Amino acid sequence: MEFTTIFDFIGTFAFAISGVRLAARKNFDLFGAYVVGFVTAVGGGTLRDLMLGTTPFWMTTPYYVIITGVALLTVIVLKKWLVRFDSTFFIFDAIGLGFFTVVGLEKSMAADFPMWINIIMGCITGATGGIIRDILLNEVPLIFRKDIYALACAGGGIVYCICHKYGMPNVATQVIAAASVILIRIVAVHYGISLPSLSPDQDDSLHSNS
Repeated sequence: MEFTTIFDFIGTFAFAISGVRLAARKNFDLFGAYVVGFVTAVGGGTLRDLMLGTTPFWMTTPYYVIITGVALLTVIVLKKWLVRFDSTFFIFDAIGLGFFTVVGLEKSMAADFPMWINIIMGCITGATGGIIRDILLNEVPLIFRKDIYALACAGGGIVYCICHKYGMPNVATQVIAAASVILIRIVAVHYGISLPSLSPDQDDSLHSNS
């Protein structure tokens, strides 16, 4: 089994857990929770594959459907721990973000796209599933808030490109890039680092004075 596939499976499980957990907090039934977990896990990769002109990855093997089922069972068995603590959502979401970013980079590179496209595909793979999850749960997607989310994917993508340029072994490059995404996300949340919001206050004051 290729190392990228292992990353893909781990990312799928982590993102499915994050989706199912949030669905449980909203009192979804089992089917609804499974659907949320599944689209969280495959949403980014599906958009990536469609943009790259290939069959979406989960349509060629049943593993991703099964992994989402395992994630659902995990939340059922460990519900008190996984649903009660907000940190568990953040942990699984950060892990999925990091691993899926690397998968997106690898698949785009395999299709011989330039490096800037690879970084974008990494961001799309990492962030899109969370966008779909939040929309289904009637939440403002994390990527549209002040959180460092897609920028963490971009940061990991840049680290990946640097490692690749200087001839670092592929496995080490993947691990370092994924760890970079996760670390950027954790540090940003821990220290409250965020982008400034686009506030209408200044424009309103200008209009009122005109």
